[in-house]
Amino acid sequence: MEQEMPDYETIRAAVAGEKWALEKVLACYGDEINRLAMVKKRQPDGSVKEEIDDDLRQTLILKLLEAIPQFPIEKE
Repeated sequence: MEQEMPDYETIRAAVAGEKWALEKVLACYGDEINRLAMVKKRQPDGSVKEEIDDDLRQTLILKLLEAIPQFPIEKE
């Protein structure tokens, strides 16, 4: 399910470190983060199964959280 892009006020609040706004931004990018964290694992029977690598997913979330405060936004 694709989340709606956050509005300007939400982005501004996220850059300022507001928890609710950070959660909204993470929710917006949740599907993309999951897609990027998808890996192929070979099963014992030789088949290949796609699954989310939780360590990679957490790394991607942390990178996004680290990048948000650096987002260029006009200061009032």
